[in-house]
Amino acid sequence: MKMLINVPETVVADALRGLAACHPELTVDIENRVIVRRDAPVEGKVALISGGGSGHEPLHGGFVGPGMLDAACPGEVFTSPVPDQMVRAAAAVDSGKGVLFIVKNYTGDVLNFDMAAELAEDEGIQVAKVLVNDDAAVTDSLYTAGRRGTGATLFVEKIAGAAAEEGAPLERVESIARRVNEVSRSFGVALSACSTPAKGGPTFDLPAGELELGVGIHGEPGRERRAMMTSREIADYAVEVVVEDLRPDNPVLLLVNGMGATPQLELYGFAAEVHRALGERQVAVARTLVGNYVTSLDMAGASITLCQVDEYLLRLWDAPVRTAGLRWGA
Repeated sequence: MKMLINVPETVVADALRGLAACHPELTVDIENRVIVRRDAPVEGKVALISGGGSGHEPLHGGFVGPGMLDAACPGEVFTSPVPDQMVRAAAAVDSGKGVLFIVKNYTGDVLNFDMAAELAEDEGIQVAKVLVNDDAAVTDSLYTAGRRGTGATLFVEKIAGAAAEEGAPLERVESIARRVNEVSRSFGVALSACSTPAKGGPTFDLPAGELELGVGIHGEPGRERRAMMTSREIADYAVEVVVEDLRPDNPVLLLVNGMGATPQLELYGFAAEVHRALGERQVAVARTLVGNYVTSLDMAGASITLCQVDEYLLRLWDAPVRTAGLRWGA
C-alpha cells in the first residue's frame, strides 16, 4: 500500500505538526498529544474535552475551537489516548466551571476517561462524563460492551459545545449532551477495508464483490456481508435500520458521512437516496451535513446518522462554530 507518510512510528506526531502549522488558533502539544483552543481557558465557560484513537480525522482534533470542543486528546492509530493526556487537557481548559468528557463507547476510551476523571477531580477539577453509543448496527462488538460510539459524536460535540459557549452550567451541558446521544442513531457500510500505517495493508478481508453492512469505525464486523448493492439499495437498508430503532416523530439532523476514501460525488448521490428513503418513511430532514467527518483511515464506504431535534436543539446546531473541520456562522 502506498501512503503519504514518513514512517509509521511518527504518523500521528507528523499530523499534529501539520495541524499546528496550519491552524495557529490552536495550541498543539505534540509531545504530550493534547490539542487546545488557543484562548483557553475561557472565563465562565464549561470546557468540553474529547479524544480517541487517531485515524478518524477530523474527529476529534478538527473539532477544537469556539462552538465545539475546548481540547482533544489523540491516541495512536485506533488506540485510546492515556489518562495523563486527558488530565493535562482538563488542567489547560478548566475555567473553574467544570469540564465535560465526551467519550465514545469503546472499552479503552471508557476505562481511560474514567481514570482521568478521578485524577482530575483529585486536582480540584469538577468533571462530568457523557458516553456516546449511537450505533444501531450491533449491540456488542469486538471493542465494546453495548453499542459503539460513532457519528453522533459530532452532534453531541457541536450541540453541547454551543450550549457551553452560551454559558450554560455543567449540569445543563451534560444533560444536553446526553439528550443528543439518546435521540441519535447511526449505521455504517464498508465497501473496502481500511489500512493502518503500521500494517501497511488492509486490516480485514473484504472481497472485491462484497460489502459489510453495519461496519464499525475500526473495521469491526457488522450485521452481515452481501454482494455489492446499489446506492439506492444501501440507503434503503441503512435508513430502515436507523428509523426502526430511533422512531423519530420530530425533524432530524442528517449526517451523510464518508469513511475516508469515498469521494463527494458518490456521497452526494448517496445523500439523495437517503433523503428519498427518509421521505418515503415520512421523516422530515431539518439540516443535512455531507462529507468526511468521522472516518476510518482509507476505508471506502459511508455512514448515516440521524439526530431528532426540537427548536432548541436546532438553534444550538445552527449556532456559530469555528474549528478546522467544521465552521459556519459569525
